[in-house]
Amino acid sequence: MGLFKRNPFGHILFIKKWLIRILGALTHRRFRGFNELQIEGSDVIKNLPDTHVLFISNHQTYFADVIAMFHVFNASLSGRLDNIKNVGYLWNPKLNMYYVAAKETMKSGLLPKILAYVGSVSIERTWRAEGKDVNRQVKMSDISNIGKALDDGWVVTFPQGTTTPFKPIRKGTAHIIKRYKPVVVPIVIDGFRRSFDKKGLRVKKKNVYQSFEIKEPLQIDYENESIAEIVEKIEYAIEQHPSFLKVIPQKELEEKEALNKKREW
Repeated sequence: MGLFKRNPFGHILFIKKWLIRILGALTHRRFRGFNELQIEGSDVIKNLPDTHVLFISNHQTYFADVIAMFHVFNASLSGRLDNIKNVGYLWNPKLNMYYVAAKETMKSGLLPKILAYVGSVSIERTWRAEGKDVNRQVKMSDISNIGKALDDGWVVTFPQGTTTPFKPIRKGTAHIIKRYKPVVVPIVIDGFRRSFDKKGLRVKKKNVYQSFEIKEPLQIDYENESIAEIVEKIEYAIEQHPSFLKVIPQKELEEKEALNKKREW
């Protein structure tokens, strides 16, 4: 790799590599120390093609979700099975990995700008801006940039566009799937909302049970399935369909609490 080789967005890969190494070292203990991230499905990651993969996930914090994915994906690619032991897996990280994020979020300070350089495909939200509801047209340049990122590597997106659980899936994700026909891999995370603040930068609580499940790629008929059908498939895959809303029985709550106590130092 040339010292000043750039990705399709103009980012110098040498700089990106060192940013991932440094940020990875600084954040590793958040998922293996303060808390112990429980991973399932690493074998799915190892069997994916190098490009044209779209990860869809539920969303719990602004940044911790994506940071965890950088850890899990790189650990899986380096041969670790469902664990992120020894942060050395980030010495040669996957550099063609991106995530879709709101442009205003990625410009809101020095750290977000650094995280944007690591791999953000920044887009303008069509439904919300500066804390207010809006209604504006999708920018075709944003869609094209997501396609450019897919052509170069892997892209992570959060189809709900918010950290609030059980919000509707944005149809834009389904349109991207129909248009670019990527391999679509669902991810379901839990415990991040309780262990981190909303931005995912500050550890709010320790010894929280964190889970990270990577599911098998979705079977999608890109030509014949409708946008509505793909949206529903996404809702079920990331466990955000309304049918998942239920009153948790007391026995199940007690079992979860007992499991969390076992995890305490």
